[in-house]
Amino acid sequence: MMNKEEYKLYIDNVIRRVEFARVRFNEKHIVKIVAISKYSTANEIKALYEIGQRAFGENKVQDLRAKSSELEDLPLEWHFVGNLQKNKINNLLDINPALFHALDSIELAHELQKKLEAREMTLEALLQINSAKEESKHGVMPEDAVAIFNKIKKECPNIYLKGVMSIGAHSDDKVVIKKSFETTYGIYKQLESATICSMGMSGDFELAIECGSNMLRLGSIMFDK
Repeated sequence: MMNKEEYKLYIDNVIRRVEFARVRFNEKHIVKIVAISKYSTANEIKALYEIGQRAFGENKVQDLRAKSSELEDLPLEWHFVGNLQKNKINNLLDINPALFHALDSIELAHELQKKLEAREMTLEALLQINSAKEESKHGVMPEDAVAIFNKIKKECPNIYLKGVMSIGAHSDDKVVIKKSFETTYGIYKQLESATICSMGMSGDFELAIECGSNMLRLGSIMFDK
């Protein structure tokens, strides 16, 4: 296990890689890192907080509840990045995350809208796009994404759609991965009100930034796992 100084140097190197990729895309481009803490303990989250990280993401509602409760004394910004089952909607809304990354269908949007309206709440969310059209992934098809985004905005006023999210193609071929990122970014650019294009994880974040991502979901690399 690294001591605090070694860990800070390690994270500084990750940030440096983000910076180089950001400048290659556009020197005015701003990129936000959400540290995905699903395999990390509260103490590991605290260690990363102490060197400057503020946004953390979980992919299970029960883990989000447990960790956000255990670390409630820290000013952390919690994101929910997992796929949401309809029977867990109320549990998620009890926690009230800063951003829900994986709104993957119009049906889920309508269910969320009903529950949000009943609670007189709003929820910020990203529309998940299955940009590589992979059966193993959730999300709307790229050709339907703009229409679904606008439909949710119109029919679900309690959901504040901030932009889009996608996971890079499951491939060793950089060209294929890049194409999936470019597909998502192309959709993002068509959405007038969108401000977030969330693409890129520990293995492909530099490529994602170079394709226009402004929000990364980094897990293993942020916790040196």
